[in-house]
Amino acid sequence: MSDIVVPPMKLAGLEPVTIGASYSVEDRAEGLSPSATFVNIGERTNVTGSKAFARMILNGEFEQALAVARQQVENGAQIIDINMDEAMLDSQAAMVRFLNLIASEPDISRVPIMIDSSKWSVIEAGLRCIQGKGIVNSISMKEGIAPFKHQAKLLKRYGAAAVVMAFDEQGQADTYQRKIDICRRAYRILVDEVDFPPEDIIFDPNIFAIATGIEEHNNYAVDFINATRWIKANLPGAKVSGGVSNVSFSFRGNDPVREAIHTVFLYHAIQAGMDMGIVNAGMVGVYDDLEPTLRERVEDVVLNRTPVYQPGEAELTPSERLIEVAETAKSGAKDDSKRNEWRALPVRQRLSHALVHGMNEFITEDTEEVWQAIQAEGGRPLHVIEGPLMDGMNVVGDLFGQGKMFLPQVVKSARVMKQAVAHLLPYIEAEKLLLEAAGADVKTKGKIIIATVKGDVHDIGKNIVTVVLQCNNFEVVNMGVMVPCHEILARAKVEGADIVGLSGLITPSLEEMQYVAAEMQKDEHFRIRKIPLMIGGATTSR
Repeated sequence: MSDIVVPPMKLAGLEPVTIGASYSVEDRAEGLSPSATFVNIGERTNVTGSKAFARMILNGEFEQALAVARQQVENGAQIIDINMDEAMLDSQAAMVRFLNLIASEPDISRVPIMIDSSKWSVIEAGLRCIQGKGIVNSISMKEGIAPFKHQAKLLKRYGAAAVVMAFDEQGQADTYQRKIDICRRAYRILVDEVDFPPEDIIFDPNIFAIATGIEEHNNYAVDFINATRWIKANLPGAKVSGGVSNVSFSFRGNDPVREAIHTVFLYHAIQAGMDMGIVNAGMVGVYDDLEPTLRERVEDVVLNRTPVYQPGEAELTPSERLIEVAETAKSGAKDDSKRNEWRALPVRQRLSHALVHGMNEFITEDTEEVWQAIQAEGGRPLHVIEGPLMDGMNVVGDLFGQGKMFLPQVVKSARVMKQAVAHLLPYIEAEKLLLEAAGADVKTKGKIIIATVKGDVHDIGKNIVTVVLQCNNFEVVNMGVMVPCHEILARAKVEGADIVGLSGLITPSLEEMQYVAAEMQKDEHFRIRKIPLMIGGATTSR
């Protein structure tokens, strides 16, 4: 055996906590894992993850918020994550006040604290308040090596462990290769250049939502699990953590399915070496207790594997098969004999039905039939979009907002909408040509530049917004994801954009949006023309 021994991570509130047994580097190289218990990090004291907790903090109800922290510890959280990053809140003052209250409650302060913020001022203020040894969530190479090293040195001085995000100058790591490349680079900088204790490094290789209906997202869970296995085998002492609830975001509103996804995901991630995770303990079940069919279909989604189809079974994607189980669980088994009863409905209702249910089999012929009917009444092709198509999308929006429809279904509806609009585009263009030939001045309502900001890879909502805007006669230039500020503003000038639109899901994206807004204000092109800035995404919602 090697003489080089990696010690366990040692944290403390009022009581010490040891994470990961000591092991030799040679043991790890030979694939021998130290026996360790998964550490549950309570997630409910987070204003970005709990509406109830956010409401308490915003209303100044800190005693009630304290009860949330106490309940987490009572329910088995070994560490509690505290996040005060809310746009309408003095985050630093709220963090200091809450931590000082916790310090006076031995039943809460006995566990270590994870200070969670994207603002360094909040992190440093929090570190001055906590007793024992806590964790900072997080630092990254997003702004480059120099700030990363500076922050790591300060954390070392405070004696805190650090969550290191798989996030560099190019943005979040969303593939296996990017995850391990960033983690390897960060580890070498921390250990070799900063002399940071390797046992105090916790990598977060990014847990993203699966079963979104977008093919590029199908391997997100597998990439995280494989990256975890690689980190544990190649970066001695490093721990692995992540925000577990992210993986099931597509099924928000359906707690049984979310619980099953968390359970299956953690089962495989822990086997790969995941040490800890930010998770609601009440949303994790027992793997073996899951209903067999549900477990099989969840596992197909989590592991991105090809399902085993039964004779006569439709060859649906893993996400679609999971949706079937989710719907059955809420509303009972489907009656196949009634599957096509909707075809007897009037054509406008059929069009809305197809949109709501993401059915494209008849969408072209139904769109054409509605157009012919509207044309006979003296209407325009745009009226098909503004009428039955938008009626259907409004229902989709309402159902999603109520938690009765899930993200992959919304994406599917958007694709059906896009297909219907594509069928109408030749008629819309032909109408414009006729109007121009008649001497009319045909203009769109305006041109919009829309982009997901630098550092953020999420684009589902943005793409849906793009379709809806195009349907309402706006010209939209969709720049994609992880777009730097200077590229957005330069493109807006070249295109002569009337509106600039920014999208983002993660909390740091809000600060990037603020940066873009500040740069627009400095630039005479935008300031003199008073070009509006439109923002959207989960991070912008109250």
